[in-house]
Amino acid sequence: MAEHAVVVGGGIAGLATAAALRRRSWQVTVLERKPSISEVGAGITLWPNALRALDALGLGERIRRLGLVQASGGIRDSRGRWLTRTDTDALAARFGDGIVIVERGELLTTLREACRDVRIRTSAEVRAVDADGADPDKAVILGNGESVRGDVVIGADGVGSAVRGSLWPRARVRSTGMLAARFIGRLADPGDVEGGESWGRGDYAGLAPLPDGRLYVFLVVPVASGVPSGPGEALPWLRHRFSSWHDPLPRLLASVEPSQLLINELADLAPLRTLVHGRTVLVGDAAHAMTPNLGQGACQALEDSVELASALAAGADRDPAQRLRVYDRRRLHRVHRLARRSRSAGRAAGMRGRITTTVRNALVGAVPEALTLRAFDATLDWTPP
Repeated sequence: MAEHAVVVGGGIAGLATAAALRRRSWQVTVLERKPSISEVGAGITLWPNALRALDALGLGERIRRLGLVQASGGIRDSRGRWLTRTDTDALAARFGDGIVIVERGELLTTLREACRDVRIRTSAEVRAVDADGADPDKAVILGNGESVRGDVVIGADGVGSAVRGSLWPRARVRSTGMLAARFIGRLADPGDVEGGESWGRGDYAGLAPLPDGRLYVFLVVPVASGVPSGPGEALPWLRHRFSSWHDPLPRLLASVEPSQLLINELADLAPLRTLVHGRTVLVGDAAHAMTPNLGQGACQALEDSVELASALAAGADRDPAQRLRVYDRRRLHRVHRLARRSRSAGRAAGMRGRITTTVRNALVGAVPEALTLRAFDATLDWTPP
């Protein structure tokens, strides 16, 4: 009889994990608390490590066709002066792939299509989890009292994870003190728009071209700056805040509608001592929610899916809890290190004060291009097991 996994959460991490396990002949049930499978967000950056994970899922070529390879990158100041450039051709030569930008919804749809043999239940809110797996028939208890069978339970339910909350009660989600606004825009005359990040004094922004002339845009400001909470009030506030920034940011803000704006406070998860509790395991943001400054949140979730499926497929004669500990050893150090680096990068991007930011910009600009490229090694040099 095939082993059965219950995946809690139907987002990128959950569906990728379900697809990876099905490729290893596991039976999988996905429980999603919302009425439908949907992804909130605008664009997503897939670095070479994420593309290798998607290749392991048999989805890499499709995502490459749906997305757009970033032709340029780096960091500018708010007036558009380049502080440092990323040689994207050299990056692709070093790591086997470039950086692909794709709509989050298209990635989710692709993962959903890879889960045709997976049972997906929506409006399924989890009330309790049996971490020890003493009775696999009652691995998960739903809000209506129904039991769901599973040899392992996988918490893929995001930064506010109910699975983590029930079994890791001391886990702590931390605010960064920054708020992000995201949207996908289009310009009547886009010209030759280059992707990359731009740093101001306390604020920062990013541009990433998408197929068909669209642009994924994100704007980050301190929560303390007083940005209104609703998109209708926040949009004119953001237009004023970024009015003096380099083109095409003001033009893009002028063209967007409030309904296109997604606003959320940036937070991360304090490091956990383990990602495993008996026969329950965490993946994605439930395990290691990180700030978006390295572009590695979803990339690490995709790595998780491949690593977890590999660990569970090895040594099927062993107890699943033992196999989950293999996953824990493989992932814990890596995801914590990247989360720390991402938080530090966010602090650098959000620095305030004229003198502080002048020194920061000078230091960034002084780093040799070859050294900048080598700095990606620890993040991108991952190979599926």
